[in-house]
Amino acid sequence: MKPGRVAVAYSGGRDSTALLHATIAAALPQGVRVVAVHVHHGLNPHADAWLAHCEAQCLRWARGGRPIEFVAHRLTNRPGKGESVEAWARQSRYRALRDMALVHDASMVLLAHHQRDQAETLLLQALRGAGVAGLAGMPRSVLRDGITWQRPWLDKPHAEIDAYVRRHRLKHIEDDSNADVRFARNRLRLQVWPALLNAFESVDDSLARSATWAQQADALLEEIAALDLAGIAADGTLQIVAWQSLSAPRRSNALRAWLRQQHAGAVSASLVTRLLDELLLQRSARWSLGDAELQLHRGVLRYRAATSALPSKAQSHLSILRAGSYALPGWGGTLRALRVREGGVPLAWLARLDLRARTGGEQFQAGFGRPPRSLKKQFQDAGVSKWDRGGPIVYSGGQLVFVPGLGLDARVIGLAGQPLIALHWLPLAGNG
Repeated sequence: MKPGRVAVAYSGGRDSTALLHATIAAALPQGVRVVAVHVHHGLNPHADAWLAHCEAQCLRWARGGRPIEFVAHRLTNRPGKGESVEAWARQSRYRALRDMALVHDASMVLLAHHQRDQAETLLLQALRGAGVAGLAGMPRSVLRDGITWQRPWLDKPHAEIDAYVRRHRLKHIEDDSNADVRFARNRLRLQVWPALLNAFESVDDSLARSATWAQQADALLEEIAALDLAGIAADGTLQIVAWQSLSAPRRSNALRAWLRQQHAGAVSASLVTRLLDELLLQRSARWSLGDAELQLHRGVLRYRAATSALPSKAQSHLSILRAGSYALPGWGGTLRALRVREGGVPLAWLARLDLRARTGGEQFQAGFGRPPRSLKKQFQDAGVSKWDRGGPIVYSGGQLVFVPGLGLDARVIGLAGQPLIALHWLPLAGNG
């Protein structure tokens, strides 16, 4: 990544407009460039106008000498049947923000969530029956999928941001969908929050502080789970006899932590409850977990992922002779080759590439001096989400070169001074 570059998620609304304006002001004297990244969801009839507003605003600031550039991405997929529009939009938005930031050499994305957003999140999670992790709300900073997601205003009261917008006379968008009470957060804001503020003046601060306490409790539970799993889990298995020796709360905590390590997707509370009961009574059993399976045999619980198959009509070879973008529609995305001065693979390695699907035995070396490890462990250590593990695994002459979500294998990194290439996998919207 190039130093001195930061991305700001910019919807054009009041909060993101204020954050973008403040970030530009702070960046100017430090020589930092700001990339405003905007996602066009295609859900609102005004979305085109919003994109045009954001682009025009950034262009005005750039003409005034501000260190700002504007980037937008249009989502072309749609929520699946029965899928929550809110959940789909959130997941798609974060994937698009991540991709835009990486392509434009920004390793950090700033988000405009503030104190009331945090308070609302805690209350919504409580109403959904969430545990400690859900009540912890949004983290101030987290490294996920190769990006540092930062919320610098998470402690800022709603009123302070309003005052900032008025003081600087910032033009912003009023999203009419915020009045749609079909969405849970809108119902909370419009129907519940006014009554809470009337009854409890400090509700924003109080609930946000509760989320902070929940974050500390969640971190402590993770530490306890790590200590427990060190003695009862190894090589992707859970030793049930040793697990049964734990107290009931620690059994539950350790099981949830082990499942998170093995499975990238969400694990339902109902399945965890079943496992807590049935693992104590059975010696042999199977449980479905998405497209994977949990298998209990002779007191050992194993996680079996679905076997990857070669996508239909996916090409199996590729030749890269120069930097550029190489569309691979059968794999659901594009492989982008960028010239770099260091940290890249020699261009000569890329003249004859083999493109393969995962088979389960691949070994990836994440850095110099580090041992090669299985892809599953590397994905887990890097925090790569399940939906970011798609695309082809790239080989040259039998040597693993590149894995989407992880990057270049350290064994192929060339020396500075020769033509070097960095590879990036850009999945099509809805794939990955």
